[in-house]
Amino acid sequence: MRYIGAHVSASGGVQNAPLNAAKIGANAFALFVKNQRQWSAKPLEKAAISEFKQNCKAANISPRHILPHDSYLINLGHYDDAKREQSFNAFVDEIERVSELGLELLNFHPGSHLNEISQNECLNLIAECMNEALKRTDGVKLVIENTAGQGSNLGFRFEQLAYLIERTDDKSRVGVCIDTCHAFAAGYDLRTPEAYKKTMDEFDAVIGYEFLSAMHLNDCKFGLNSRKDRHESLGKGFLGLKAFECIMNDEHIGEIPMILETIDDSIWADEIKILRNLQKGKK
Repeated sequence: MRYIGAHVSASGGVQNAPLNAAKIGANAFALFVKNQRQWSAKPLEKAAISEFKQNCKAANISPRHILPHDSYLINLGHYDDAKREQSFNAFVDEIERVSELGLELLNFHPGSHLNEISQNECLNLIAECMNEALKRTDGVKLVIENTAGQGSNLGFRFEQLAYLIERTDDKSRVGVCIDTCHAFAAGYDLRTPEAYKKTMDEFDAVIGYEFLSAMHLNDCKFGLNSRKDRHESLGKGFLGLKAFECIMNDEHIGEIPMILETIDDSIWADEIKILRNLQKGKK
């Protein structure tokens, strides 16, 4: 079984996200658990939490297949101690919100060195923050997303993700989310069965399929190794549908959330159908 959905709106309250997922025929979804462009937010209300859980049950979507995404403001690798502490505190708050909702995953971008410190110094700061966040919280798995390598963002090489995993004290609470657009933009080809196998064999050797906890399924507006983070609708970009056919039929991928972040939300229901129809042997 494939668990496919999209990053749906939580406008009006988190309790609306599962309803929006159900409308597009999803059996997985992603959401923001607070405003992603503000540092602080009022606590989640008990009524909203209760309604969220009820709506997930009504939509028949398991907590295992829901992928909260943290704020875009957070940079756990910031060179400035005060700004990194601000990011860390916001990160812990997001983990606690995820836990309150009864969810198990938090997807995040590793961080950026901002051309002020070395890549390794930045990665070490991120790992320190991750370990401290794990100590202060329970249950939620930190799911590191690969990046496109745009600007000074780290996480664009599999080795960088592996570096963070290696330095995480509790490996049962760390995983990886592979974004197909980001991977392609960072130079990992997925367009043919041969290219897909080469990239995913490298992923397995460097990181391991056992750490693959989620995927973002996005086509790409620019070509291979562009270092540009610009998503496109499935089959309308430089990746093409063959890449997604390879993913849907990869037996090494477990029952993880597969999330669309494509640019036209009006066709998400159609894109979910496209992905399901790419599965071989599908009845």
